[in-house]
Amino acid sequence: MYDFEKTIDRRKTDSIKWDIKENELPMWVADMDFQVAPEIVDAIKQKADQKVFGYEQPHEDYFNAVADWYETEHHFRPKTEWMLFCTGVVPSISSMVRRLSNVGDNVLVQAPVYNVFYNSIVNNGRHVLSNDLKFDGEGYRIDFKDLEEKMEQPLTTLMILCNPHNPVGKIWSKDELTKIAELAKKHHVIIISDEIHGDITFTEYGYTTMVSLPEDLIQNVVVSVSPSKTFNVAAIHAATVIVPNENLRNIVDRGINSDELGEPNSFAIPASIAAYTQGHKWLAELKEKLTSNRELVEDFVKENIPEVKVIKSEATYLLWIDCQNITDDSGELQKFIREDTGLYLNAGNVYRGDGNKFLRMNIACPTDNVRDGLSRLQKGIQDFQK
Repeated sequence: MYDFEKTIDRRKTDSIKWDIKENELPMWVADMDFQVAPEIVDAIKQKADQKVFGYEQPHEDYFNAVADWYETEHHFRPKTEWMLFCTGVVPSISSMVRRLSNVGDNVLVQAPVYNVFYNSIVNNGRHVLSNDLKFDGEGYRIDFKDLEEKMEQPLTTLMILCNPHNPVGKIWSKDELTKIAELAKKHHVIIISDEIHGDITFTEYGYTTMVSLPEDLIQNVVVSVSPSKTFNVAAIHAATVIVPNENLRNIVDRGINSDELGEPNSFAIPASIAAYTQGHKWLAELKEKLTSNRELVEDFVKENIPEVKVIKSEATYLLWIDCQNITDDSGELQKFIREDTGLYLNAGNVYRGDGNKFLRMNIACPTDNVRDGLSRLQKGIQDFQK
């Protein structure tokens, strides 16, 4: 029903991803190259046809659309009274860091993790404290002993959880999330769960949202979600912050409004409602396409670039590539590949932890682009080893 092979030339269109040299192929930032679902485009066109773009605010139809989506896709219906609108997941996180912790506090993360978390912490005068994920050569696990030791430090007041995890593609199980929540409750740590990648999963049961845990474990939990990664509408600037506890919700709400992050642009509400009410089929077909692309990459790398290894991913359209057999400086490798072949990937070092041994590749693009990227990757790695 939907075409995931046709794309749009976004060079010279103010696109961050495609602001590159003529010979380069960008497979880095989490921005898909597929056309947006036509249902979303139609909603934006209808809004534009009104020809008036004044101040707006979300109403029950928006919050019900979010709740309906989670009930259908993730088998849990968050209460609409728990929800707040925000202009983005990252803005909401930065605002909550300011509101829910003090200057000098520790904010706990699990490296290697989305690099912008570090900006939200450090730029606001807090300290990064990492419960580094443990890599066994195949995948990652949580070191719960280390997690508790860091949660019990007096200055640890917040934890930013990535669920599912970017960049390693890990879906945390309900048991793992429960254990994290139990430790956070015990040590009075507030959890901010970034669940922006929750819709793009490749397991039978999908992912578990933190707010679906037992009531006593979610009183110090805040979840941020958005259609931006799922439907590639990041520039629409819409997110929903879900806060079950009323007192905590009031604090988060005050922060969002004090930081002027609660007012939607003219297209944010209709685009989000269209995505959440009409996007189920599009998402299902997208995941089929991403599965095909992922298998193509895994097979090609295994056969043609045995020096590196694609880590098995359960979620996201971002692949985590183990390069430790050829380098422990992913920044140097990423730069060399880009200069040598024009392939633009993410260096894993920006995610900290063991990221210096990895590259991140975005495979949300037509098949021809994936094949082109793989050919460039093969050449770049071969040339790097000469």
